[in-house]
Amino acid sequence: MIRIIFPLLVGFATLLGATAHAQSGVQLADNAPDSYTVVRGDTLWDISGRFLRQPWRWPEVWRLNRDQIRNPHLIYPGQVILLDRSGPWLTIGQRVGAQDGGIRPRIYTEALDAAVPSIPLQVIEPFLNRPLVVDQPRLEGSATIIATETSRVLTGSGDTVFAKNVDPDTEVWHIYRPARPLEDPLTRETIAWEAAYLGTARVTERGNPTTLEITSAVEEIGVGDLMMPSETPSVFSYAPHAPEQDVEGRIIAIHRGVTETGRLHVVALNVGEQDGVERGHVLTLYRNRGVAEYTGEDGKETYQLPEKRYGLVFVFRVFDRVSYALVMESDGQVTISDAVRKP
Repeated sequence: MIRIIFPLLVGFATLLGATAHAQSGVQLADNAPDSYTVVRGDTLWDISGRFLRQPWRWPEVWRLNRDQIRNPHLIYPGQVILLDRSGPWLTIGQRVGAQDGGIRPRIYTEALDAAVPSIPLQVIEPFLNRPLVVDQPRLEGSATIIATETSRVLTGSGDTVFAKNVDPDTEVWHIYRPARPLEDPLTRETIAWEAAYLGTARVTERGNPTTLEITSAVEEIGVGDLMMPSETPSVFSYAPHAPEQDVEGRIIAIHRGVTETGRLHVVALNVGEQDGVERGHVLTLYRNRGVAEYTGEDGKETYQLPEKRYGLVFVFRVFDRVSYALVMESDGQVTISDAVRKP
């Protein structure tokens, strides 16, 4: 795909005037280099971490138009990132090996997937377009597998299944099984059901029931499993930014059902669209240190210990009352019930 990129992005308007004031709180990292050459595998978060103490604030110091910041597929391996310490500002210099000395628009022929992403896409890719959350364990009238061709209890890739309530306009379906309720850790209210992704099926013959072939399977698929229309693959290209309003949430689940995790692992939060959360939001992690009991001259006393701020998460998929985030920074283990708030 042909993309026109300005090496110094001079052609784009600078950020809104307020950005200059926002920069006053941006601090350079210790030993920040004057320049860095982008290599394959880099993320914008990692690159910015070489220059800034708070890498997620890179949109405040890139000289880009605000609309472009939210879709930052502008940087490719081989380009040089330059640091102007007067701002600070981060700008894009010439590619390594460039022969001309001028600064002017250049035409690069690149695949979109060659661009440097905000965060590691290979980690979150399985979560971008598969069913993750449903409002109730069995959606009324949902497409449901009712039989298999060989009458086997469980089937896999390449097998034929039959399903009811299949939308006639949908060819490809995701197969899932509601695995567990997602509960608010404080109220114990079930706020959604997390769907266990099982595989994908394609319609081969319309009818009642409809015939489908299982095209991929990560687990065995059986009678009673549910189906959702396959969503268009999502390209995640959102830059990190803080919520405009206060957010008060908790970690309610960790991928694969464990109780603790760490950096570059996926967690589920009990806040979503109705709480003002959107893709690209960065939230701060706080650890609950619990309660301390002290017995002294005045008898037994109880103290609620202060929370510890220990990391950051990057929200990449949002539902009504639930969102999914990637742990980007963590000083210690990330645990269910830990708090998330606006930075």
